Amino acid sequence: MAKHSVEHLIKMVNQIAQSVPAATPEAKAEAAAAHIDKFWTPSMKQQVCEQLAGVEGALTPLAVKALKNLSSNQ
Repeated sequence: MAKHSVEHLIKMVNQIAQSVPAATPEAKAEAAAAHIDKFWTPSMKQQVCEQLAGVEGALTPLAVKALKNLSSNQ
């Protein structure tokens, strides 16, 4: 199983959170979490969620909310 770099995963989370269509920031965070949950492999989700505390500065606030939503649903 290929390991993705955390930097690449962070970039993808930021892009997803920014581009997912939704009316409010809360809805965008929920939609981004749902997208990640649906399309990412379990290892990708685990890798980025395990690193969440250490990479919050590289994530947009919306991406942080999305990953926290994802973590709480796991």
